[in-house]
This record gives sequence, C-alpha cells and structure tokens, in this order.
Amino acid sequence: MFELTGKTAVITGGGSGIGRAIALLFARRGAKVHILDIGEAAGAQVLAEIREAGGQGAAQACDVTRQAEVRACFAAIGPIDILINNAGVAHVGKADNTAEEDFDRVIGVNVKGAYNCLHAAIPLLKENGGGVILNMASVAAWVAVPERFAYSTAKGAVMAMTLSVAKDYLQDGIRCNSISPGRVHTPFVDGFLAKNYPGREAEMFERLSKTQPIGRMARPEEVAALALYLCSDEAAFITGSDYPIDGGFITLNA
Repeated sequence: MFELTGKTAVITGGGSGIGRAIALLFARRGAKVHILDIGEAAGAQVLAEIREAGGQGAAQACDVTRQAEVRACFAAIGPIDILINNAGVAHVGKADNTAEEDFDRVIGVNVKGAYNCLHAAIPLLKENGGGVILNMASVAAWVAVPERFAYSTAKGAVMAMTLSVAKDYLQDGIRCNSISPGRVHTPFVDGFLAKNYPGREAEMFERLSKTQPIGRMARPEEVAALALYLCSDEAAFITGSDYPIDGGFITLNA
C-alpha cells in the first residue's frame, strides 16, 4: 500500500521542515521527487539524502512568487503526477501592527505562490490524464490563533483555493485536498525561539508544545505520512477535503 513507484512529484519548499519530510518519504515510496526551494543549498542537501538512500530526484532553486520563474521550472520538469504546495512563510502580528510589506510577503508566498504553481502544474496534470494536488493549509484557517492575522488570512485562502480547484478539475481526473497542521517542530520553530526568547528556548518550546492538547508538537514525518496517504491510489475517493493534523487543537481547545 501507499506506493508511488513510477510517479513524479513536485514539492515546493522541499528543502526543510515538512517539505523535506515529504520529499524523503515520497522518494522512499518510489516517486521521482522534484524539490523546488528558494534556497538552492537546502534543496541540494535533501536531494543528496534522497540519492544516498537510492531514490530518484532533482532540485531547482525557485521563487514561487514569480510566475515566469515557476512556469520555467515546471516546463523543465515536464509531465507530473503530484503537486505539493508546501512553500510558506509565517508572521506574528495583529491587523493594526502588521506592516504592509509583511502582509504582502505572506500573501505573496502562501497564496500567490500556490496559485503560480497551480497555474503551471494543472495543464501538465491534465495532459498526463490527471493526478493529485495537495495544499498545505493550517489550523489557523479553522480557528482563531492570537497574533497571526496575515498568516490566518493566507491559509484561509489556501483552504478556499483547495475547494475551488477540486470542483473545477474533477472531470479532468485531478484530486485536490489540503492538510491543516497544528504546531510542527521544524527549523522555523527553533529559529523563532532563538530570535525571540534567547536563553529561554527550552522553556518556551515546552510552553508552545503544551498548547497542543496532545501535549507535544507534531513531527514533520507525521505530516508527511498523511500527505503520502492523500497522494496515493488508496485515497482515490478523496477530493475537496481538508485534513487537520493538530493533536486535538481545533476540537479540544474549545
């Protein structure tokens, strides 16, 4: 079960965190993985891990906010079976203290970046007889998270985008779903704590972990496992759905 042998998958933001975990798992399950990441070195490192384990893949530097660059990347890749819209950035702030440039940056990467990849990938999926699109949403699209105005706005848009794409391309054999993670222990979390709580990283990590009812953050590999299922043939009856993976955050924090 959950084999991807013979399939080609494109993963944006595949150089770290959740994207890296998805890239490594998909390669182990037989997919040829194309890593698109704004950090060329990060993508190359994940590609080296894939090849060392005997997998197939390629890595390209790509700024998903630039449509011409995205289109060139997808044109070079050719036929695909799976698109993972994972590239994203976060921001801490409320509506009245979020600077315009920060709002534009979050919307640019999380929303326009996803659109740019959809715009480039959907024709390739249609030509290939269908496939799967998986977008990375967030619990912030479901419930109020303090001081996440721009991020919540962006992830709400990603969720709505998922429904629209699922409806529009159903007859083309394209399934589109999304995943809404709670807090996941990624390098972003470690960097955030080091920047904002120097000397108190362990204390604040524990505090953030306990905001998840299950008592810890998710591991990137756990999100990757859900992504694998949704992109596999075993999930052929699933489209237009969002899957929270949040340790009970949405339902048990009420």
